[in-house]
Formats: sequence, structure tokens, C-alpha cells
Amino acid sequence: MLDSFSDVKKELKKKMKKKTSGIVPSLSEKDKQCIQLISEQTRQLNQNNVTRTQAYFQFYLQHPEIHWALLGHMVSRNVGWNMTDLKGELLTKLLPEKDQKAFFSFLERGSWLIFQDVYPQFLIYDLSVRNSQEMFYLLPFLHISTFMETMWRYFWYSGDSYTLAIAMVINEQSYLEKRLIQNNYFKKTVTGTVSFKMYDFLRLNNILFPYWTGEKREKASLAGATSRYFTSLHERILFGKKLYSLIFHREKILAGVLKWAHEQPHTGSRKDYWPDLFNDVNETYPRSLYKRRVKNCVLRKGAERLYSPPLKYAWPNTTHEEAKNEDWFEDWHVLDYIHKEVSLNEEILDNYCKTLETIELAVMAKEALLLREEE
Repeated sequence: MLDSFSDVKKELKKKMKKKTSGIVPSLSEKDKQCIQLISEQTRQLNQNNVTRTQAYFQFYLQHPEIHWALLGHMVSRNVGWNMTDLKGELLTKLLPEKDQKAFFSFLERGSWLIFQDVYPQFLIYDLSVRNSQEMFYLLPFLHISTFMETMWRYFWYSGDSYTLAIAMVINEQSYLEKRLIQNNYFKKTVTGTVSFKMYDFLRLNNILFPYWTGEKREKASLAGATSRYFTSLHERILFGKKLYSLIFHREKILAGVLKWAHEQPHTGSRKDYWPDLFNDVNETYPRSLYKRRVKNCVLRKGAERLYSPPLKYAWPNTTHEEAKNEDWFEDWHVLDYIHKEVSLNEEILDNYCKTLETIELAVMAKEALLLREEE
């Protein structure tokens, strides 16, 4: 029985010594059917960012003790907004189409990879709850890291929601490291490009958590943080912890995020949270030169809203290559992240408003440059 953190350490240390390739135990027919069903359910819900985002939320509503499901839902909303930004008002004027497609492929691949790793874990937990016995021995057969098998068992006996959530952050970011961040194709087409550096320069890596603060329903308040050094595994794990703390260590924000998520289905358009600033219909003439429209996250007098399309109109569904099945877990010291402190002093609203204004200036500068070249 794993009901203390020191037991977790011992088990993971043992696993390091015993690492073997291939899975020896055989499964009963019933277990094989479960695995088939889980794989099929996961595949069906892994169609696009909207289906994934919704699946995370539905799971959280059934099992609010699994905190990562809500965190994953809110981060997945942000991934959807980043995807549609690539076809929205501003970035279409800044990024060439080749880069728009490459960035979308990168975001979509990461989103797909995480879902096909994490959702089977959720379904096995759900199965365990319904059968009143843990069934985490099935995890390796779905190519889930041996690290998570230990962490789910620990959660089953301890009920420690925080530790499970941070373990899932560690797992998902480690899982992405080789398959996405260190992938040579994406290094060449995305993370190593000038456009990616510009993306960082323009501070487009804001993660926003809209939430209701009271009865007024005009404009959601925003909590969130800005990611730095996206290509660093260490920084991504700490950032995940920070995002977790923003929601789960502040009761007002947790209640407000839940209310907002309940009332606003995810479409991928930023109109979802700020309909006064964004619209899912393009209100401007395609050939007109861009004029500044936003000041302190409010539209200037007489300005049209910024175009932010729903995902279904921005990008088609993607067919993915199967993921490699190797286990990332090599060092039990990753457990140190669970008790590492993170600071929470970031003010997202200012950051986000400045980001919008900086992008507007970049668009205007690019258009002015093109005009000069034409003269």
C-alpha cells in the first residue's frame, strides 16, 4: 500500500533499479476489452482542441478530486485561442502562411499528445472508482509512464489531490520533451525560427484564466501568468505549478473559473471571454491599413472589434502519426518538483493589455515598411 510520500520514493527508486523492456504480465479477456474500450474512447475525443477541452471539463465535473482535469481544461482553452490567433485579425498580418501552419501543427501535436497520454489515465481512474478497486496495473499496457502508475496508486490510498496534480504536470511536460520540444522537425520549423523568437518577443505566451467575480456578466476578470523559456522542461514544470496555484490556492478564483467555464462553452474564439473586444465575425475591410484599436484592453472610440474566429472555421481536424512508446521516467529526483516553491506575484491583465498594443504596433510597422518598399 502506498499511503506515504516516503513509500512513493522507495517504489520509484526500486523501479529505477529494475527497469526492464517489455511488459511481462498477461491480461484477462476482461482487461483486454477495457483497454480496447479506453483506447477507442480516447481516440474519439482526441479529434481537435474543442473536443479535448470539453472532455477534460466533463471529467472534472464527475471527479473534482482530480484537479489536473480543470487545470488541463483551462490551459487547453488557451491552446485553442493560440491556434485561432494564427488566423485572427493581427497575426495573419504578421506571420507568413507557412509559419501559421507550422505553429498550428506544433500546438495541435502537443495538444493531441497530452490528451492521448492523460485521458486513458482518467478512464482507468473512473473504472477503478466504479469497481471499488484500483486498476492502475492497466496503465503500462496503454504506454503510460511507470512514474504515473506509482503516483496514481499513492493518490488512491492517500487522497492527496495536490501531489497527483503536480505529478501529472511533471509527467505531461516530460512526455512532451522528446516527442515535441526536442523533435528535429519542430526545432527546424518552429522553435528554431525567427518567428518563434518574435512570438516570445511579442509576449504571446500569456496563459489566461477568465473568471466571474460577481453577478455582472459583461466582461470576465482574468487571472494567469506569462510563460518564459518555453523550451526548458524545468521552467515548464515550474510554470505548471504556478498555474495550479493560481486556481487551486485561491478559492475566489477557483469558484469564478468554474462558474465561467460552466456558462461559456469553448469555441476557440477569444470572444468567449471578452465579446466587447473580440468578435467571431470579421468586421473590417480586408485591404484596409491597420489603425490602432485597443487601449488598456478597451476598444478605442468607433473602432471595430478584433477578429477571433472559432476553431472550426480556422483549422481542419488533423490526422496524427502514432506517438513513440518509450518511457521518459529515468530519475526519481523529479519528485523534488512536488515540494518546490513557486512565486505568484504576476499581474496578467497589464501584461496582456500591453501584449495586444505591442502586436498592433508591430502590425502597423510591418505595413509601413511594405508601403515604403512598394514606393
